[in-house]
Amino acid sequence: MRDIHDVFHISQLRKCLKVPDQQVNLAAEELQPDLVYQERPIKILDTVTRKTRTTTTRICRVLWSRHGEEEATWEREDALRKEHPHLFENQPNLEDEISSKRGL
Repeated sequence: MRDIHDVFHISQLRKCLKVPDQQVNLAAEELQPDLVYQERPIKILDTVTRKTRTTTTRICRVLWSRHGEEEATWEREDALRKEHPHLFENQPNLEDEISSKRGL
């Protein structure tokens, strides 16, 4: 790789199709000096229970700030409850559901 030049031909360039009306307001983005910003979950789109031989794990599809629904990620419910409890204010816990099904 040492012998390869870090240049490219002008034929590889393409026209920029950026719309001027959709410019990002950097002041509202809460950028830190090292150009990092904090992602926050907005809402839970879906919840699925995964069962293995010995454990049951719930995972949630989470919509994050500054991203569209197509970029939503699957996260473990227990980790989300620990870090972002406000997402689960109106949703029952997995242990509560299991105990109610068993009649405890």
